[in-house]
Amino acid sequence: MTGPGLTPEQIARYLRQQGELGGGEFFFSGLTGDEAAALLDGDPSDSPSVKDGPSPGTSAQGASPAQRPSGSRSTQPTPLAQAIPTAEPTDIPGYDDLRAEALACRQCALAETRANVVFSDGNPGARLMVVGEAPGAQEDKTGRAFVGPAGKLLDLLLASVDLSRDETAYICNVLKCRPPGNRNPLPAEIETCTPFLHRQIEIISPEAILAVGTFSGQFLTGTSLALGKLRGEVYSYQGVPVVVTYHPAALLRNPGWTRATWSDLQLLRQVMDGSQNLQAET
Repeated sequence: MTGPGLTPEQIARYLRQQGELGGGEFFFSGLTGDEAAALLDGDPSDSPSVKDGPSPGTSAQGASPAQRPSGSRSTQPTPLAQAIPTAEPTDIPGYDDLRAEALACRQCALAETRANVVFSDGNPGARLMVVGEAPGAQEDKTGRAFVGPAGKLLDLLLASVDLSRDETAYICNVLKCRPPGNRNPLPAEIETCTPFLHRQIEIISPEAILAVGTFSGQFLTGTSLALGKLRGEVYSYQGVPVVVTYHPAALLRNPGWTRATWSDLQLLRQVMDGSQNLQAET
């Protein structure tokens, strides 16, 4: 099975069938990162530079924490009045006020370099919350979480277990502003932004959280373990079950991790279907 000409629905169906039938190789496993990104109509360099595990050919259990490029690009600040993306009001108590507060936030230095605050995307009334690390270049441009190639791949992965951004998934990041050059978040930035995530979880009250990427996984599980050692367990954050998996941007660079991601999504599905017990609260 080859990539060109396939629809997202066909890819999602193929992923699902391969997982259910125990197929020998996943569709993305036969592609290079560039080929996978081209299939998704994007450029992998436009996504956050996430390294979720070892270089190809090494064990996922030896995965190291996420690394970011050391260089940074100069970004001119956008006036706040132009930076706030519009969104339809919701009927969820407290949600619109929290979003407005986040969009107006200037409590750390990221307010000087961002183009947009990236509060979320997806359905605020969703069953599932997907939490990443921080916005990338495309997200900073649009004010929406997980757009571009990584976001498209995330949509396909969710569709493979009958979840969707429009109906059943709410997507956000630990940080609401893009760090310059996609560098790692700084401790002070995390401390400033964490209350927004806490309140998002409280207001939305999801059935489960999917942490994508090493940084998000470590943050939500309260550990410093490598992602390969965090996978395969169910944790709890603010009383909500948490499952950890690879970041979609990492899958574009390492398509061979798709099968492991499928296993993580099956665990997530079990949690949401009520058939999996939780680990101790983190």
